[in-house]
Amino acid sequence: MQRRQRAARRTLHADSRTAAPVISFDDERLRSARDKWQYRGQIRPPFAETPGPGQRSVWDFPRPPAIGPDSREVLVRCRGETLAATRRALTVCETASPPTWYIPLQDIRAERLRAVPGPSVCEWKGVASYYDIVVDGLSLPRAAWTYASPFPGAEALNGHFAFYPHQLECFVTGEPVQPQPGHLYAGWVTNDVCGPFKGAPGTEWW
Repeated sequence: MQRRQRAARRTLHADSRTAAPVISFDDERLRSARDKWQYRGQIRPPFAETPGPGQRSVWDFPRPPAIGPDSREVLVRCRGETLAATRRALTVCETASPPTWYIPLQDIRAERLRAVPGPSVCEWKGVASYYDIVVDGLSLPRAAWTYASPFPGAEALNGHFAFYPHQLECFVTGEPVQPQPGHLYAGWVTNDVCGPFKGAPGTEWW
């Protein structure tokens, strides 16, 4: 996901974890954000890599993103400690980005999460609330997030958390995950997807 700017019109809503702004779904700035993208998965750009056997091109992913279940084993670790383990994750697949994985709260060591202020807005998914991860005195700032009240179309993400792979050790069926380029987005790069991936300088409009 992207740490996007906040929309202009908002009210404040306090949930049980942190205070976060609720943004009007019809907000003009959200509509503008949805319209700005150059690619939407309908056609691959000339620079897209050709998928190999068993691979998917991120340029075939749609926008708005597709959200669906994935039964592969997913692990998130920090300093050798397992923070999350599941076979019932959801993936968010959006044009130009590797999948972002969302894990049910029931499969996460919730005592390692510490809510922090400073939400962000995704024009497709809603308002994200962020969490530090604390393990053995080590605090990883804003390494996880969740959508307490997802926008229409993203309701399945309610009760799920995502993690930044550049701050943690993440695995899909035993394969170590590589982080999406840059630290703005949180896609998990695995061998079954090909790019190039959004995130490096100059790719902002992909």
